[in-house]
Amino acid sequence: MKLVQISDIHFGGENREAMEAAAHRIEDEAPDLVVVAGDLTLDGKTPEFDAAAAWLSRFSSPRLVVPGNHDTPFVGPRELYTRFSRPWRRFRDRFGPEDGAAWRGPGITITSLNTARAAQLRWNWSKGAVSRSQIRRVRGDLEAAPASDLKVVVCHHPLMEVLGGPMTARVRGGVDAANQFVQAGADVVLSGHIHLPFVTAIPFGDGKTQIVGSGTLSLRERGAAPGFNLVEVDPGCVRVKALAYERGRFDVWRSWAFDRR
Repeated sequence: MKLVQISDIHFGGENREAMEAAAHRIEDEAPDLVVVAGDLTLDGKTPEFDAAAAWLSRFSSPRLVVPGNHDTPFVGPRELYTRFSRPWRRFRDRFGPEDGAAWRGPGITITSLNTARAAQLRWNWSKGAVSRSQIRRVRGDLEAAPASDLKVVVCHHPLMEVLGGPMTARVRGGVDAANQFVQAGADVVLSGHIHLPFVTAIPFGDGKTQIVGSGTLSLRERGAAPGFNLVEVDPGCVRVKALAYERGRFDVWRSWAFDRR
């Protein structure tokens, strides 16, 4: 089983050269699923969503897409009105439900949740949040999966802070969500948001559940070249390769391997 994990494409501020190279590399990899962990757009504008949909349509592999904090309109009075009245309409029209998308393949169950919010009772609306109802739904999906499956959760914001990362996510309810997902049998949480690839263990349960973050394919770099992840699933092991675009090609920038639970 092979997954491609992309996040933070930010159409409207994308790295066009890296995007074109990524499209060819992803098709060559022929993954079983392309996972897009949010922030497809820069400002949530209609042309940006159209560009994202057109780029993703180039892949023959199935796709699972979740939104990020940039994927709701927020620039200008009309856009703010849309943000409050229909925050996810543009996303939903092109990629399906903004919360609760799921996929199952041989030996793997994937469920997702939307950690972005159109508005919050704090100044920085870019930070994440997880509701109790979302936790219950994801727990139910994980607990209903076959015991032998690799169980994966996809969301935009890392549920817990990444030590040494270039920015914070400060996900309200994130620590509780991470704890409960571990209890429900999650093996991997795929996320984005910080524009830097990482793998870090969730410190609950047996400590084997991993949060895996992918980098960015935009011009908004934060310490790493534009890139995406290849996630390869073997019977006893998961391997993550962070690919980086430099000197006209994608090469492995860093890799991790960890045992399945």
